[in-house]
Amino acid sequence: MDTIFALASAQGKAGVAIVRVSGPDALGTVQAMCGSIPEFRRGSLRNIADSDGTLIDRGLVLTFPKGASFTGEDVAEFHLHGSRAVIASVLRCLSNRPNHRLAEAGEFTRRALENGCLDLTEVEGLADLIDAETEAQRKQALRVLSGELGDRANNWRLGLIRAAALLEASIDFADEDVPEDVSDEVMTLVTDVRSGLVKDHRGMSAAERIRDGFEVAIVGSPNVGKSTLLNAIAGRDAAITSEIAGTTRDVVEVRMDLAGLAVTFLDTAGLRETSDVIENIGIQRARDRARTADLRVFLLLPGEQPMLDVVEGDLVVAAKADLADHVNGVSGLTGLGVEQLLHSVTTALVDRAGEAGLATRERHRVAMTRAIVSLDVALELVRTGQTQYDIAAEEIRSAIRALESLIGSVDVENLLDEIFSSFCVGK
Repeated sequence: MDTIFALASAQGKAGVAIVRVSGPDALGTVQAMCGSIPEFRRGSLRNIADSDGTLIDRGLVLTFPKGASFTGEDVAEFHLHGSRAVIASVLRCLSNRPNHRLAEAGEFTRRALENGCLDLTEVEGLADLIDAETEAQRKQALRVLSGELGDRANNWRLGLIRAAALLEASIDFADEDVPEDVSDEVMTLVTDVRSGLVKDHRGMSAAERIRDGFEVAIVGSPNVGKSTLLNAIAGRDAAITSEIAGTTRDVVEVRMDLAGLAVTFLDTAGLRETSDVIENIGIQRARDRARTADLRVFLLLPGEQPMLDVVEGDLVVAAKADLADHVNGVSGLTGLGVEQLLHSVTTALVDRAGEAGLATRERHRVAMTRAIVSLDVALELVRTGQTQYDIAAEEIRSAIRALESLIGSVDVENLLDEIFSSFCVGK
């Protein structure tokens, strides 16, 4: 396997730049460029020179042994002065060494997966941590990166292996010293695993929203103050405002951080009947985005009724509260009621985020659904009696395979290129 290298810190001039090297010749590279190899995991200042012995820089050099590094291979890190010239010289020197090449996007992490240092859920957690913009995203990503989801899936898997083994033993060794009726223990094992799967499956929607962000749609009739309210929330002129009804033709988005949650507010076209073809397109887009949003804020004038169904969790507030005395009103123009509205939105979304499980991706949902369906069938077969134990055992094995795909043991090779393409070079 080639020894790979890459700049692991951000591009451009910086106080410190880190170049990472991983592979069978990582330590030989340190020996060649620095004259000696520092003690493992204890950084040491070294002169760093090119193949001609010309000094490139003096910096901190760290080494990690095979089996105790991020990738599972011998790893070295050069902590350099972060000038473009120094970085370019070190990378050029590395590229000239035999069997060395620049790492591909995510290749360090992929080697960690292939060497058993991370499972696939931990890799996904690392990707989410790198992309995290808010405190809630950071915390959720760290939970996944810590291996909590993988550990949970492995415990479920072990319980199901025990259940399948009991069923198979009762079939294959009926005359041996095994319990005559294993159904009670099997039912308990399978039911416990199913309950855990269902709980995490239910929490997926909230977990996905934490990772991808919540959407809050501001809806109402034309010229009711939606764009003005969005601008007040954003603290800038994100949307065009006008006294002319129908100004907003497309969905305007503003992304914010509310209590650590990523939230995108949507200003939508005013809902009304119109013969204007372009405005009608905007109105249809407004309806579609409002229906799929996590929460809708309905702005209503006195006597108006919502033109979309109000569902549980939606907020209905009086529009243009600066023109009339409303207890539950808001005015983007004066700021009246904006803080209270933001507080209500934040409270609603924080409550939903509290229901989040560990599974965050569509492939997690698919794997869990497959496992739950198989376990439902297995439970029904076990209740039928011993004549169905062989089929029940096969259904349990199907659930085991679904859990193995969740942690990346099987059936995920086609996903790896897509997953690692989202990583930076050097990670």
